Amino acid sequence: METIYLEGRVDTSNAGEVEQSIFSKIQSMDDPEITIDAGKLEYISSAGLRVLMKLKKEIGKTLPIINVSPEVYDIFETTGFTELFDVKKKLREIDVTDCEQLGQGGNGTVYRLDEDKIVKVYKPWMKLEEIEKERAFAKTAFINGIPSVIAYDMVKVGDCLGVVFELLRSDTLGHAMVAHPEKYDEYVDKYVALAKTLHTTHVPEGSFTRIQDVMHSRADNLGQWCTPEEIELLHSLINEIPDADTVTHNDLHPGNIMIQDGELVLIDMPEVTMGPPICDLVSVYRDMISAPRNKSSLIEQSIGMPAELIMKTGKLFFTKYTGITDPSELEEYFKKLGLLYALNVALTPGSKAERAMQMADFIMDNLLRAVVIPNEQAICALLKVM
Repeated sequence: METIYLEGRVDTSNAGEVEQSIFSKIQSMDDPEITIDAGKLEYISSAGLRVLMKLKKEIGKTLPIINVSPEVYDIFETTGFTELFDVKKKLREIDVTDCEQLGQGGNGTVYRLDEDKIVKVYKPWMKLEEIEKERAFAKTAFINGIPSVIAYDMVKVGDCLGVVFELLRSDTLGHAMVAHPEKYDEYVDKYVALAKTLHTTHVPEGSFTRIQDVMHSRADNLGQWCTPEEIELLHSLINEIPDADTVTHNDLHPGNIMIQDGELVLIDMPEVTMGPPICDLVSVYRDMISAPRNKSSLIEQSIGMPAELIMKTGKLFFTKYTGITDPSELEEYFKKLGLLYALNVALTPGSKAERAMQMADFIMDNLLRAVVIPNEQAICALLKVM
């Protein structure tokens, strides 16, 4: 990827010189991938815009223009360039040194900016497109009637990126369950109701990524740990997941749910997909049944509840969601979810998450080859009926 920097003014006085400089850089490139950094660009005239049009025609592909000031962005927008090019405004820079830290998760840390806004500061390894996806998903969820926070602008925080969200003047559902045991049953009922709202909300095609597409992409990334035959098997299992136009959050635990005026509101939206409810139920099983059983301290930190209460809440959630009241039948149901969860975990190194890749060999030997492959037919059947 070649970055070309535009500085000062680009107008009739120097457009020819700028054009010559740009084209001399790309002549030696077989398949040029170009980004224009306009961070120091103060003004661009029609002559400068024509240079960019020639460049786009020459390379024959999308031409991102980044770090555009508000003044220059107005020129791009007025001339219709924002419809022809991928134009990104320069990010507002903020300082969180003196801000109260409200929480921390695997992808970032949340700080209070003021009485109305918070900022989620992402880890340095988080890619821009992944962060933009969370912001877009939060907006899409909100306009489709899913109770979720409002996402504002993307910002820069030191060397990291962040997104500003509205501040919900309340606590997470997990913390509320601990602080108000007298309301525990009421909170669980609302937790179940929120899940069912998600799982019965129909959204237009393309609103979110299909969960099958996410899983297929992860399977494609497993080449360094799996044989081609194993990857083909994973793809065949993913193909058994029914299409659905309903929503799955895929991280639906009480630490990712806020209480606002007595109602539950979703936060942390990067993993939202379109898919059947069973895919979300597997994630609830992961966080509320499997992790606390395995004494994971990370899940206690993420949810804000002790392991025993997480497990109790998970069992009650599934009892109310499924209608299964017999403990032995519930355990059988958990075994089935456990098989589907094993399939999910087998795909996690393909997400390129650092910890998952570090554990990839262990995951392949102890889940893919020891659990998923021997239970291929059972997993196929479960995906069709659950």
